Amino acid sequence: MCQVLAAVVVLFIIVTDAEKSSVIKTKCPLEAQGKEISPSVPALLPVLDVKDPQFDVVIVVTDNLTKLTDNLAILREPLENYSQIDKAFDKQPVLIKTEVVPSGRLIYSSTGPLDRDQDDVRRFADAATAGIKRALSAGCKTPLFVRPIDDSFEHAGIVAALAVLQSLYVPLELREAGTKPKVEKLGIWCNNIEGITKGIGLLNALENGRIVARDIGGSDPERMSAPKVEEYINETFKDTSVIVNVIGDVPTLIKEYPLLAAVNRAANVVERHRARLIFLEYKGSGNITKTLFIVGKGITYDTGGADIKAGGVMAGMHRDKCGAAAAAGFLKVLSILKPANLRVVAGLSMVRNSVGEESYVADEIITSRAGVRVRVGNTDAEGRMVMADVLCRMKELAVDAVNPQLFTIATLTGHAIRAMGPEYSIIMDNGPARNLSTAQKVQSSGEKIGDPFEISTIRREAGIDFEFHKGKSEYEDVLQSNNHPSTMTNRGHQTPSAFLIMASGLDKHGKDSSQPLPYSHIDIAGSSGPFPGLPTGSPIVALTASFVLE
Repeated sequence: MCQVLAAVVVLFIIVTDAEKSSVIKTKCPLEAQGKEISPSVPALLPVLDVKDPQFDVVIVVTDNLTKLTDNLAILREPLENYSQIDKAFDKQPVLIKTEVVPSGRLIYSSTGPLDRDQDDVRRFADAATAGIKRALSAGCKTPLFVRPIDDSFEHAGIVAALAVLQSLYVPLELREAGTKPKVEKLGIWCNNIEGITKGIGLLNALENGRIVARDIGGSDPERMSAPKVEEYINETFKDTSVIVNVIGDVPTLIKEYPLLAAVNRAANVVERHRARLIFLEYKGSGNITKTLFIVGKGITYDTGGADIKAGGVMAGMHRDKCGAAAAAGFLKVLSILKPANLRVVAGLSMVRNSVGEESYVADEIITSRAGVRVRVGNTDAEGRMVMADVLCRMKELAVDAVNPQLFTIATLTGHAIRAMGPEYSIIMDNGPARNLSTAQKVQSSGEKIGDPFEISTIRREAGIDFEFHKGKSEYEDVLQSNNHPSTMTNRGHQTPSAFLIMASGLDKHGKDSSQPLPYSHIDIAGSSGPFPGLPTGSPIVALTASFVLE
């Protein structure tokens, strides 16, 4: 934790250059109703002395008791004594009674080995999670978390502390129902007060961002329908340096975002399910040297549409909005850290993929914002539809931006999980982004800070990616999808990125063009979190590490 540097904070008010004629600036309904979104980040307190009496348990996470030195040395003897009578000492968290700490309660949670090829910084996250859960089961309300300083992994402290905070998250619906926080406060130990204070500032920012992502991504499809997301976003960014603009009128969506509007057709007949396209913009102080454009998939519920999900696989589809949720969470981090010289524009495509007489269907041909004729192959491939026109809009903004990079973030394909397994985000670059080594840089940053990525490549060969999505007849320019689920399609997580490039017109801005635009697609179907279970907020931490901390 002490090794983490805090970002410079400078307040800056921004004005967006989004389309003035079609944007609705909204007031916050939650504010009007007198409601507040209760925070679930506990008070984080810097602690130098493990004998501080305000804490009711001390949780130690490390791989070896020999690292308990200096003012942690008093913890070593009782733990060594206990290790002699319990063979499970370094296999699972242990709670022992000891007089060396005022509370009399000491938990040891071992990381296990740290020097094997397969070991990474998430060993600390796993141990920290196990340790805090043991403390909660013991009824502790004011834990002190201790991670002895070592040189095993650069960001072990921040990774372990973030894991603790993940376990302390209280879902939005429970907070609104009056559920109290799991702990009253959380102490974070370090041997340097300046370092821990800066680290806590970063922790607060990252966890507030992840809470936004979990609240939006994890809440049920009625609590976080598109209009409810609009309300939440307005409340979240009220009085911050992030400007919120919303497009909700159907004529504007049909005219300017026709692919998104097609997916919205069935949901639009139910007022509480109607789509919202939410733009967020952050602009840091000083001369802008970097501009990020992010499009997040925000499917509030995915029935599959006319190609309806069958066989029980519809359960959990309220989590199909985690891409947009992560984009909003990243902007929340920026609103707190306020990094200078950075501009970020995010578009959240909040749409419900409903089924009904107004459903869009396979075989329809819809012309995208970029003027590309798209034939629908499968209505369950709606995520790429709701992002493509927004990506086109971001492309238009990027042409005049300083040092732009474009991203799409989505729980896009089941194939991502089949290919890489759960827990891993996948990133793939177009040519200009590959020239910048974007994927490698994000992967490196994510690896260090416990938000790991795998890298895939967009290919050109016949039958693969770009060729796969070329129109199959004179009627259409681009085929949205084949007629099978991604899990049953070769290269099922790679081909959608090619579709997004083609349907948005980004193919005119490749590395061979006069104005190349770097673009990376991020599929978080695996890393967004288990269901049942809590969303993780990935890839907020990795993006922050890549574009703010680095």
